[in-house]
Amino acid sequence: RPAKQPGASNSSIHLIPENIQGSTAQKYTQQLNMDSESLIQYVDFVGSSGVVLSPEQKAALQTSLVIMKNHYKFHRVYLWGKILGIKDDYFIAQGVSRDEMAERKTLYSLDCVQWNLLPPATKAMRDHTSVVKGRFTGDPSYEYEHTEIRKIGEGEDATEEEHTIQVKEEDRLTSVIATIDEEVAIAPRGAFIKTPHGEVIQNRSFEGLSVSEAGKLNSYFHQREPLKLKEKTLLEKSDLDPSIDFWDSIEEDIPRGSWSLQFERGSGLVSLRSLVWLGYLFFHVPG
Repeated sequence: RPAKQPGASNSSIHLIPENIQGSTAQKYTQQLNMDSESLIQYVDFVGSSGVVLSPEQKAALQTSLVIMKNHYKFHRVYLWGKILGIKDDYFIAQGVSRDEMAERKTLYSLDCVQWNLLPPATKAMRDHTSVVKGRFTGDPSYEYEHTEIRKIGEGEDATEEEHTIQVKEEDRLTSVIATIDEEVAIAPRGAFIKTPHGEVIQNRSFEGLSVSEAGKLNSYFHQREPLKLKEKTLLEKSDLDPSIDFWDSIEEDIPRGSWSLQFERGSGLVSLRSLVWLGYLFFHVPG
């Protein structure tokens, strides 16, 4: 088993089917949310799911991600994964500051060498792009056209009018990545800590969950602002450690049973698959 590095044993992958249906769960992406410094060491852990990088891609990423980190002055860079397109595929990377939840920036590349910064995903952008169906083309400048029938007026004077909406693929790419992160990006309990100043940083003393804890869904949290934690009663919160229990547990996800947990390599590897975002995979090496 590879030597432990803080945070290096926790990674996730999205393999989401090619038939992207707007804002539904049938997306088609491959995601390896893996620290760039340990990418080559751990990428083989997900080979059974069909996620592989060619030797050329590995060599290009090892160089370009370091250049990106220095250029944008990121504290850490993750290879988020790949979104498949008809003409080309989008390789996605994310850079973070010391605070993992603040100022996270997303970039894409078509060749693993040149990286382009994506704009932040606003609610207006996500609503605007949600009407688009089908696969990505692989051309970030491509514009989709969506026609809507709008009713104007009331009663007998009402008329119908066609309204065409144009959606840029780059905006759609931004929205899909943000949705995936919000719904299925997860981390094991204790891998991150929240400081008294509110910063979320990697827990350098974290060496992995125990085998027994790794087999429980309540040991894994969504990496997003908590939604259900605020609804808990004081009695329920009394058993929580505010320094590590500051996110929502995936055990509370709706629909129930939307996660499949399996042990691999004996008990040396835990994999979690989302049954909502088909193809998503998270893996963890127990301590």
